[in-house]
Amino acid sequence: MDFNLNEDQRQFSDLAQQFSTEELAPFAAKWDEEHHFPKDVIQKAGELGFCSLYSPESEGGMGLSRLDSSIIFEQLSMGCTATTAMLTIHNMATWMVTSFGGETLRQEWSERLTTGEKLASYCLTEPGAGSDAAALQTKAVRDGDEYVISGSKVFISGAGATDLLVVMCRTGDAGPKGISAIAVPADAAGIIYGKAEDKMGWNAQPTREITFENVRVPVAYLLGEEGQGFTFAMKGLDGGRINIATCSIGTAQAALERATQYMNERKQFGKPLAAFQALQFKLADMATELVAARQLVRLAAFKLDQQDPEATAYCAMAKRFATDIGFQVCDAALQIHGGYGYIREYPLERHVRDVRVHQILEGTNEIMRLIISRRLLDENAGAIL
Repeated sequence: MDFNLNEDQRQFSDLAQQFSTEELAPFAAKWDEEHHFPKDVIQKAGELGFCSLYSPESEGGMGLSRLDSSIIFEQLSMGCTATTAMLTIHNMATWMVTSFGGETLRQEWSERLTTGEKLASYCLTEPGAGSDAAALQTKAVRDGDEYVISGSKVFISGAGATDLLVVMCRTGDAGPKGISAIAVPADAAGIIYGKAEDKMGWNAQPTREITFENVRVPVAYLLGEEGQGFTFAMKGLDGGRINIATCSIGTAQAALERATQYMNERKQFGKPLAAFQALQFKLADMATELVAARQLVRLAAFKLDQQDPEATAYCAMAKRFATDIGFQVCDAALQIHGGYGYIREYPLERHVRDVRVHQILEGTNEIMRLIISRRLLDENAGAIL
């Protein structure tokens, strides 16, 4: 096992770090304060391939592994957590369209999505169906060469500002086998967007409810076949958990570096904070836990790339551990700053606000524990190695 980055991965990381430093970090606080969605910056990221990292090369994507993509997202999230999170969502939706869409859909949308010219949102969560995705109620009824979609989705990132919606909806009976995935142009007649939610964090991207009132979409916009939507959703969630865990790692790394710098600069009782052993130990614990979380995330990404049968369990473990540790590290970095950490002149309070939601998204961390425990209690499976 070689835990070092290879030459390509180092170059990916350096490019992402440069973009993060120049295009994201200087503006993140302003975007957060003004609730501004930097669509133009995301499109700039698309010029570097960051809008289609693991979409197939045949459709204009980069065709990278999930591990390579995680390395890139980590660097980007050090600059702006909320914008990077939106990039990960766009990447997931774009991967679904380019991987499972029919020829008509791919011809019309692949190039525009992979380049970032057009952006996509992922629509799974409903008022009564969050982590229990199989319980969703949004319906799509076939009428000739069209589907007629009715229902609602909530907490949709980018809603009202993106161009294509990948919608999970029910085309068959109750349960997971009745769920299909359909791409819906965001400006289709019958789509109603709710108000932008006033959130604790992730203010650099809009979050809205979407109502579908008899929205008509060509049958050609179905991803795969009817009844495959739940399978696509679960595949998407495995990768999504790696992505959101990575955003926690990157943000926590930025917080750790800021705390380290502050401890060397700030003086109390005639000496720098870095001279106090209690704070040295705190910093050591933060770094140790962050390295452990990063390695688990990268291991899970590797398992996913290898199509390992244990990949889902590893993705759940990585998401649970990394998002908890990410929040703890950001919170500890704020504490090290004392009162300065609580004011917006410093980025620590924004880091805390932004990473808190990661413990909820892509299935709450309680759901992650349920996935892991079910795997452990499976009498027909061996130990997780």
